[in-house]
Amino acid sequence: MKDKLILENVNKIYGEGETAVTALQKVSLNVKEGEFVAVVGPSGSGKSTFLSIAGALLSPSSGRILINQKDITNLSSREMSAVRVKNLGFIFQASNLVPYLKVLDQLLLVSKLAGKGGKEAEQKAKALLEQVGLLQRMNYYPEKLSGGERQRVAIARAFMNDPGVILADEPTASLDSKRGRAVVELIASEVKQRGKAAVMVTHDERVLDLCDRIVTIKDGMLYEEQENHTFEAKKLDTVAFK
Repeated sequence: MKDKLILENVNKIYGEGETAVTALQKVSLNVKEGEFVAVVGPSGSGKSTFLSIAGALLSPSSGRILINQKDITNLSSREMSAVRVKNLGFIFQASNLVPYLKVLDQLLLVSKLAGKGGKEAEQKAKALLEQVGLLQRMNYYPEKLSGGERQRVAIARAFMNDPGVILADEPTASLDSKRGRAVVELIASEVKQRGKAAVMVTHDERVLDLCDRIVTIKDGMLYEEQENHTFEAKKLDTVAFK
């Protein structure tokens, strides 16, 4: 299996001299296709900085980042933006849907940002919505959806441009335990079925068994990897999301 995401001896330091703060220290992580990794740790441990660097939103002070086997470490801001659109799918804790766009248009916007569109994009968007059980909601605005439904839209949107890497930031934070688990089950299933690499930053210990590995971050350092291998991709019952 190919490595989809590689962080190699990544350091991130804010400030200089005596006021310098080390947010990440010698962080290394490889995530292969079909692998779902959880990153856990206390507040202030470096999780947000880690996810921002993995998501090409922030450049490291030193070290290397490879996405889909391409070194993105020294790219310009414009080039980094292109990497995000083409290679990364983001799922945020608040779903981050555009309030004035209908469900179908949330997905089509991703294609437009990548310079794509037309009937092919619409067919793909509808297929993804059907897969997450929301095709019948494609003309709804976000305010008419439940929390679980909004997260399902966010998951479908994350897969719209067929990215190699999925990054999820506390995707269960605004959901109850049942809906939260259903959301993570859907992410895990999509990762397995589509051969993606996924990293989820989470405080929710109730969903860790759905991940292949659990990596702890503390004081900017990554350690204690554990293997789970407990989740098998399967067709999910979307009733659990309602």
